[in-house]
Amino acid sequence: MVNQAVGLAVPPHTPHAISVSLPTWRDNVWYEEGDARVVDTMVSGYPRFFIHLSIQKLAAFCEQKYNLGGERCMLFPTQKVAEECRSFIENRSAVLGTPTNARLMHLFICPEEVQNNGAPPGSSKSCADLHIVLFRADAFHIAKQFWQHTGLGISSRLAERCLALLPNATSAAIQRPTSPVGAVKGHNRHYSAMKSPVFSSDTGSTNSHRATASEELNPDTVYLEERYGRNLPLEAAALAKRVLRSRVAGVLMDHSHDQPPNEFLVGPSVRGVSSVAADDVFLYPTGMSAIWSAHNISLATRPPAKSVCFGFPYIDTLKTLQKWGPGCHFFGFGLDSDIDDLEKLLEGESARDNTKPPILALFTEFPSNPLLRSPNLPRLRALADKYDFLIVIDETVGNFVNVQVLPYADILVSSLTKVFSGASNVMGGSLILNPQGRYYAALKTHLVATFEDVYFDEDAIFMERNSRDFKRRVRVIDGNTEAVCDFLRARSLAGGAPAPAIKEVFYPKYTTPVNYDKCRITGGAEEGGFGGLFSLTFTSLAASRAFFDALPFYKGPSLGTNFTLACPFTILAHFGELDWAAQYGVEEGLVRLSVGMEDAQTLLASFETALTAAERAVVAAA
Repeated sequence: MVNQAVGLAVPPHTPHAISVSLPTWRDNVWYEEGDARVVDTMVSGYPRFFIHLSIQKLAAFCEQKYNLGGERCMLFPTQKVAEECRSFIENRSAVLGTPTNARLMHLFICPEEVQNNGAPPGSSKSCADLHIVLFRADAFHIAKQFWQHTGLGISSRLAERCLALLPNATSAAIQRPTSPVGAVKGHNRHYSAMKSPVFSSDTGSTNSHRATASEELNPDTVYLEERYGRNLPLEAAALAKRVLRSRVAGVLMDHSHDQPPNEFLVGPSVRGVSSVAADDVFLYPTGMSAIWSAHNISLATRPPAKSVCFGFPYIDTLKTLQKWGPGCHFFGFGLDSDIDDLEKLLEGESARDNTKPPILALFTEFPSNPLLRSPNLPRLRALADKYDFLIVIDETVGNFVNVQVLPYADILVSSLTKVFSGASNVMGGSLILNPQGRYYAALKTHLVATFEDVYFDEDAIFMERNSRDFKRRVRVIDGNTEAVCDFLRARSLAGGAPAPAIKEVFYPKYTTPVNYDKCRITGGAEEGGFGGLFSLTFTSLAASRAFFDALPFYKGPSLGTNFTLACPFTILAHFGELDWAAQYGVEEGLVRLSVGMEDAQTLLASFETALTAAERAVVAAA
């Protein structure tokens, strides 16, 4: 029985945990409302929504030192990303009727001995690059949208390196909000802003400053994985990234996951396109930054047009398509009937203007989150070839152990943060170009010319270690999830149970199974499963709450963890738009579950406990 207090890190005692404990339905509602009973207890959270405490501390230092007139700031790893944030703040604030300028500063932070030896900037791995975007305090909610939608903010590990190099920064105070701020994702703790500017700059300009520190990184911050040899050493980050790219490409031959891969063998890809190679894989700091970049690449290489979001997606994908570029058409069910409507749209747009493609690109998930619907990829591919648009597929939930979707994609993206890592202690994302794709040459040429490696080295090292046994873990999780879903569906309305608490089990085995099986790996020794994610809807909201509260698992945002993790998905992702989500079948009472590697019988007994509580709630309401 997991008993983790609200606001604590999930997993416990993990400095860079990806999730946070929200153990009751009420806690999740209070979190979305910005209630101090939850918000003020939080020491962790999903990094694109909750800014890590180390990043908050570093930002507070930057604000105290460099703000003009109470400015706030956001921190980024490169000037290019900082400029993107500045542009977003200025453009978005103008659209909202509150025009705001932003300015940039650059800190290159080195230990004193590097400075004293006259080493040029960038010459030492012990130094750190930090790019600061400063803006009026009332524009913080706009800057936070950029942080959330793009996933390009600095890593918490990079923030810790900067803090270690700036000992005075540890005294910076973090200010908590003094009142609830509603159901907007910007309600996390705010930075303090003390008026002690060191330099000024013209609005929109960039300042550069070299900071020194009096001590090296504290060796006590080195993790046990590094000390005992399970991680590659920090100086081997380039090797870690090469291994990761080969692993994501599906060309890396298996090796023992107990030892770092000092050398490795590659073979033909297992992704259904044998010619894909590590050079076709690009690493990103988050899955969302890979999606955002896929959209930017599409905009840069194809004629301008709206995109299509096909199927009910993870919310930030839709927001990215809406807020950057010409906008998007939304087909929120993702069923074959939506493809009929899509085809009518394509025909109509082509009839109006046959000089350019009717849409820019189609973005879809396989399967979707949270309804686990699988689009008909062969049919979508045929339309893309006929009407000359790109297909971008997010395979995070399916993963390449279970499905082969690259043959249908021009660009394939994934959140490596999820089951690829499994440990829930590091973020990462990937983007793959299909070498057999119609626009491969143009996409590759653009990426080679413009790609900026912003994946922090230490994060890559942890991701490499975590992902060594990716395939083995997926097999265990697949088996556990199928057993759990079969058990729950037999007790559901969809399964024919009398007076049930569960209405429907959304899981690829039962949800659009024909479309899923078109891409599922079958016919060999390593047959693909149905993944580790499923969602439940209930016959009443009371049953949903009772089931969730009785679940003896960790509860918080994220998925694909090695341990079972649950969340009231619609409450967390769509609290301010419940009616909108419900029209696409994403009900208020939906509970999403990511199954882990626990003993199967223990899992079944735990779900029996929660289901019994839900069924009692149904009887009590009768």
